[in-house]
Amino acid sequence: MVQPLRIGTRGSPLALAQAHMVAAALRAAHGWPEEAVVIVPITTTGDVIQDRPLAEVGGKALWTKELDRSLVEGRTDLSVHSMKDVETIRPELFRVVAMLPRADVRDRLIGAPGVAALARGARVGTSSPRRAAQLLARRPDLAIVPIRGNVATRLRKLQAGEADATLLAAAGLDRLGLADTGVAIAVEEMLPAPSQGAIGVEVLAANDGVRALAERIDHRATHLCLAAERCLLEALGGDCRSPVAAHACFEGDGIRLRAEILTDDGREAQRGENRLAPGDRDAPAALAAELLGRASPALRALFGR
Repeated sequence: MVQPLRIGTRGSPLALAQAHMVAAALRAAHGWPEEAVVIVPITTTGDVIQDRPLAEVGGKALWTKELDRSLVEGRTDLSVHSMKDVETIRPELFRVVAMLPRADVRDRLIGAPGVAALARGARVGTSSPRRAAQLLARRPDLAIVPIRGNVATRLRKLQAGEADATLLAAAGLDRLGLADTGVAIAVEEMLPAPSQGAIGVEVLAANDGVRALAERIDHRATHLCLAAERCLLEALGGDCRSPVAAHACFEGDGIRLRAEILTDDGREAQRGENRLAPGDRDAPAALAAELLGRASPALRALFGR
């Protein structure tokens, strides 16, 4: 390479940790020295706006548009994303070409040893429609209060008494050295957000050279499972206001895909699963159609139906 490979990333501690994971994987795959890869922190709109839910101010694009601009302008060569923060349908100009091995997909509850142990009427801080709906489905007495910010900010708000408990992704806590924080909620109790726990590497689709370099670190099983989850999301429609959970994992030679859609108050939840061959796009779409077909008009409306 003539110049160092430049990795664009959000500037939060978690995003930087994830970018350094990608940098280390690239160095190891290619036998590069330390200086062959550099991290370029970029402030995104989603990092700046901390007082409102994302759905009110532009959705998931708030995490990607500045990183996209940096790629287009040639200031970076690739972007690193938490895949659950990436829009389901991306412009054709960009291509996610690699994913690191997926980490723990579960949520962790901080503030109580379990959902059942929360005090009656406890205030749970979250701005995730999925987490709020899943909690209310199990505990309709709980009070959901909005809470945003990076991991440290949310933990600080919890300590300050803005909420009695909160839910955070186990993968993010682990990557920040906070593996002992909170109690993991089993996937069987609360399906995670689609793509939770996965780190993606995105490049300009036309940049064959960088694409070839990045593809060397792709974890194929993770990529295939996320493809199934994101295909389901695309078929469901909706936006970041739509409470949806999904998880795909390999079982033998095939993929087991589980999904759940809920009303905001958790009073209705439609769940289902499908088994599919890797790369099959029809089965996730069929599962989405099944869930929507069983849903009430109120639930379908949350997905634009």
